Amino acid sequence: MKRVLLFIATNLAIIFVLSIVLNLLGVGSMLDEQGVGLDMTNLLIFAAVFGFGGAFISLAMSKFVAKRMTGAKVITTPGNEAEAWLLQTVKQQAEIAGIGMPEVAIYNAPEINAFATGMRRNNALVAVSAGLLQSMTRDEAEAVLAHEVSHVANGDMVTLALIQGVVNTFVIVLSRVVGHFVDRVVFKTERGHGPAFFITSIVAQIVFGILASVIVFWFSRQREFRADAGAARLSGREKMIAALEKLKRNSGQAQLPEQIAAFGISGAKGLGIKRLFTTHPPLDERIEALKRMV
Repeated sequence: MKRVLLFIATNLAIIFVLSIVLNLLGVGSMLDEQGVGLDMTNLLIFAAVFGFGGAFISLAMSKFVAKRMTGAKVITTPGNEAEAWLLQTVKQQAEIAGIGMPEVAIYNAPEINAFATGMRRNNALVAVSAGLLQSMTRDEAEAVLAHEVSHVANGDMVTLALIQGVVNTFVIVLSRVVGHFVDRVVFKTERGHGPAFFITSIVAQIVFGILASVIVFWFSRQREFRADAGAARLSGREKMIAALEKLKRNSGQAQLPEQIAAFGISGAKGLGIKRLFTTHPPLDERIEALKRMV
């Protein structure tokens, strides 16, 4: 329930902020002055504000939201040897990768998982589950940390937000154009917009959104291969392969909350058409890709 309320509150805050931005930009109606044709300038501004704005505000809030959703506790002063090792390992990897020292956190969950998020390469968050520390060897855990540090060094979070922003913008524009067309041509509305515009726009936005998400998920899967390769360079290929093998043996465990699942080391399985909508490639493919590395 806490996660649901946080998700709702976050989205309401985003809508509120973006509505203020639109008012400041003077964007009101998406129709022209006669109330007949679409004002494409206003529509494009509206779509870009909500498309990119939503993606980047979510990214800006990602560290805060991730900590609240997982209950992750940032390590400021190590309380034991394991925490000291975590901080030292991430520090060394960040220096090699050429990024600022991320915040390092542990969240209380039995599954083996970890994630990285943050809007800037030099101010990111790397978090691991208690289950990972308990179930993985130090070499395996080192590889997982290197994978997450590689995500940060590659700028994957920002790139994913950019792609999401572009996709969102196109979806909003196309759905409104379709809604306007149906309202004018099929339902013969001459001025303003009738119920058909709003209903058709909503349905079209859902359909286009599902289709467009295939692009976002494809990029998400590609970045996992790049982060695996980066981890192999930072910690060693055999360590990364061993870590993925351990994940494979424990892949039936619970996953991260949906809102941050794309940032985890492992994601849900998908077969057939479902694979188009998965954030992570199959672990077997990731292992084979590492074995083919020169």
